[in-house]
Amino acid sequence: MNFKQNEEAVSPVIGVILMVAITVILAAVIAAFVFGMGSNIQTQKTVGVNLQKDGTALKVTIAGGPDLPALQYLKVTVNGKSYYTEATSFTISTTVGVERTSPFKVGDVFTCPGVMEADSYKRVIVVGHFSDGQDQMLADKQL
Repeated sequence: MNFKQNEEAVSPVIGVILMVAITVILAAVIAAFVFGMGSNIQTQKTVGVNLQKDGTALKVTIAGGPDLPALQYLKVTVNGKSYYTEATSFTISTTVGVERTSPFKVGDVFTCPGVMEADSYKRVIVVGHFSDGQDQMLADKQL
């Protein structure tokens, strides 16, 4: 006896499943753009800073970078306590961050006196605040 087997049903079912999957993926991508999910992605800033312990003082030197003109102030955290660059001087103090009156330049050295200990290490984190409102960590080091 010859029984005729119907093997045509497998191919159309796989085709329909693939078409539905492609439609769902396209709808998700289009919805992401329409509802702005991809618009709030921040760009990476590039500014170099060097950290140095000088007795009990911390020195932060600006090393440069393409985003240096957009840098408004630095927030330096030493063992959980925050300090900020001054608006008109090259010191770092507890005054809450204010934009500098003169732009940062390569080679500028900012001093934070009395925050370090000569015989022990402290964790130092430097965060830059930029003109677009973005804050970004520039350095994280044990000194």
